[in-house]
Amino acid sequence: MKYNLAFKYRIYPNKEQELLINKTFGCVRFVYNTILYAANKFYEETGKNKIITPASLKSENQFLKEVDSLALSNAQLNVKRSFTNFFQKRAKFPKFKSKKKSAKSYTTNCVNNSIRIEENKYLVLPKLKRVKLKYHREIPKNYRIKSVTLTNSNGNYYVSILTEFEKEIQKNPSNDKVIGLDFSMSELFVSSENQRADYPRYFRMLEKKLKKLQKSLSRKVKFSKNWYKQKMKISKLHEYIKNCRRDFLHKLSKKLSEIYNAVVVEDLNMKGMSQALNFGKSVGDNGWGMFLRMLEYKLMFLGKQFLKIDKWFPSSKTCSKCGNVKEELKLSERSYKCECCGIEIDRDYNAALNIKNIGKEMLEY
Repeated sequence: MKYNLAFKYRIYPNKEQELLINKTFGCVRFVYNTILYAANKFYEETGKNKIITPASLKSENQFLKEVDSLALSNAQLNVKRSFTNFFQKRAKFPKFKSKKKSAKSYTTNCVNNSIRIEENKYLVLPKLKRVKLKYHREIPKNYRIKSVTLTNSNGNYYVSILTEFEKEIQKNPSNDKVIGLDFSMSELFVSSENQRADYPRYFRMLEKKLKKLQKSLSRKVKFSKNWYKQKMKISKLHEYIKNCRRDFLHKLSKKLSEIYNAVVVEDLNMKGMSQALNFGKSVGDNGWGMFLRMLEYKLMFLGKQFLKIDKWFPSSKTCSKCGNVKEELKLSERSYKCECCGIEIDRDYNAALNIKNIGKEMLEY
């Protein structure tokens, strides 16, 4: 079976390459907006979908010939995909890309080995040729490069290399090493082994510094040079928090996937939880959804299982020892006291044990 996996690296383009990359960002945005405008106009007149090609724009806009043509083709495909999602009621009507607000990125495809890594320190890209690369993680030789997405984040350039590989994954249905994870707002999770993730809460750690920078930004003249400088400082701090979070979650998910044969979690609605209970910052800080996605694909590649139980299962109200279900349990009650068997246990640990037990019943034998 074929699978896709992306590898992200930082690149260090020279001044000429940097200029061409930024020019490509602008051309891709121009092509996207022009095609979207034409499609929008045609839709208003006829109610149908029609997407023009980037080639039809090059005669009037000669600057488009200077950049990678596949990057422009991908911009066209993005417009087409946006309209398809709109017509199938999966998304809202597509919006135009802003020069100041939209992310700066473009995607190009590998054709006849046009994208490759040389000497473990250079990435060969169409039009750019050899770009210096921080090759901290080696791509296996049997992985075929499909496409590359270049992004600019706070003046730093990154590439996400999408690869394709074939692998026969043998499922391991063994239930001798199963762990249940109960979501915890402050610690990320409490496991059925009574382990805490002890998530450092990076956003909360740097919230005061962020607030100070934002306060300074509010006092500057909007769109002035000092305003842009201050905005860049805020953006860099947000990126630092994001990178710290991703690094922690990657290492933790890898550790769990190597130790256990199956991981069981609850299928929670995190967006609804953050809105209903006013836990927006805390839910966004620990990155539970991102952690589950990492855990799922890491387990899959190892032939292990990732299981989700129904979110309506009363894992917190059920006694993990006798199975008695409490009618009411307040959120403020952090310990579970069973009225039938008399056990007193940590609330989250009790829920994790119940999640593990349900997961064991779901396992394939």
